[in-house]
Amino acid sequence: MAINRFTTMAYSEADEMVFGNAKKPVKAGLDLEIGAGYTTAEVNYAPRPEAGETQEKLVNEYQRITKDIMARMVQVGFPSVVLETEHVQQMTNNPAWGAAVAHAQKTIMEEYNEEYGIKCALRHTPGDIREDKEFLGLRGDKMTVVMESFDQVAESGADLLSIESMGGKEIFDYAVLRNDVPGMLYAIGCLGSMDMGYLWQEIAKVAQQKGVTAAGDTDCAQANTAMFIAGGLLDKNLAHTLAIVARAISAPRSLTAYEAGAVGPGKDCGYENIIVKAISGMPMSFEGKTSTCAHSDVMGNLIMQCCDLWSNESVEYHAEFGGTTVQCWSESLNYDCALMNTALKSGNEKILRDLLMASDRFRDPQSYILAYDNAYKVGEAIVKDGEDIFLRAKNAGMECCNILNGSEGLDMTKFELGALAKATAEFEALTSESETFMSDCMEKYSAEVPVFKPENYGL
Repeated sequence: MAINRFTTMAYSEADEMVFGNAKKPVKAGLDLEIGAGYTTAEVNYAPRPEAGETQEKLVNEYQRITKDIMARMVQVGFPSVVLETEHVQQMTNNPAWGAAVAHAQKTIMEEYNEEYGIKCALRHTPGDIREDKEFLGLRGDKMTVVMESFDQVAESGADLLSIESMGGKEIFDYAVLRNDVPGMLYAIGCLGSMDMGYLWQEIAKVAQQKGVTAAGDTDCAQANTAMFIAGGLLDKNLAHTLAIVARAISAPRSLTAYEAGAVGPGKDCGYENIIVKAISGMPMSFEGKTSTCAHSDVMGNLIMQCCDLWSNESVEYHAEFGGTTVQCWSESLNYDCALMNTALKSGNEKILRDLLMASDRFRDPQSYILAYDNAYKVGEAIVKDGEDIFLRAKNAGMECCNILNGSEGLDMTKFELGALAKATAEFEALTSESETFMSDCMEKYSAEVPVFKPENYGL
């Protein structure tokens, strides 16, 4: 598989983008189309810890989860659903376990599709286990196990293949603690993109061989880490302006999966997916207000603005008053989708999109940048130098700072404005020579970060 870089935008203007519609819809699973004129809920769940003791217990747990979701969908009259199984480590480390779970789940889904006509697809997300206690081992024996896991779940019933990859994290963890913007740029934009290109060419090969869909990745390991460290409006562990700079830089990194053969839907926890959709035209999954079972964010309505799949992030399987957790959350997700689908059918989708966006737009620098009109501008900055992984990541971060510096209606504290001024100055001081930046960073971080192994990135 070759890597084909994006150098143009899929949409001619931001206003073209809307939920439930993508320029390049994806057919997957059992009669399902994603981004083809309707939205679908994507339900994400985790087994109870004790279920991981044996393969048999784990398979039984996932069978219960799958039956609970499918039954609730039919009971309440919802037409489509996606199930996402994010692997617990036992399932990726033992590929046969993941395969057994995928087979058990798909068997149940096929029964419901046949009997009730419900459109559905199964996403499996093996864990990125490519690390030892101290070091990332992105290209060693663990890579072989990850690919074996993909091969077996694709063979056994998974329709969509995803991962939350770790490339660049060893430098990012060092840089984010020091508010080191060039370090974050190197970690996410350069090293992250290099690993993504390597990894996703392999995943795309498996998908092609097995006749399934290479879906997409997310910068959970870095941009989401920054978002969680930044926290809420009372927290000052990390400036929210820096968290959104990290998110902007993560968009070209996540885009690399699609340049290497993935076709969407992008994975739910990639808040950068709005930028990726603007560039690629591919369908994307998002999470927001319905992921409060897993985490808090400052843009729970806004992030629904252009979703094709709408997710709850993850919830542990157990009982609630309204049924099991997966029944409760899948129902909530689907009512959101029913509202969006009614807006689409009645021609009111742009009104609903704009209401969702406007309700959070001024809540935080992060929501301000990820509002679809500003996200589109970040996308334009990325494709301007689309062939160069350093320049496009630098452009994304710089454009993010420019938009915030010229923002109207967004209130920022002295703490946030100070962090923004520092980040802006650091971007302005950066070289525009890719080779200079890469060699300077290699020298600096090889000396300062003992766990950094350049061979992970083919360097």
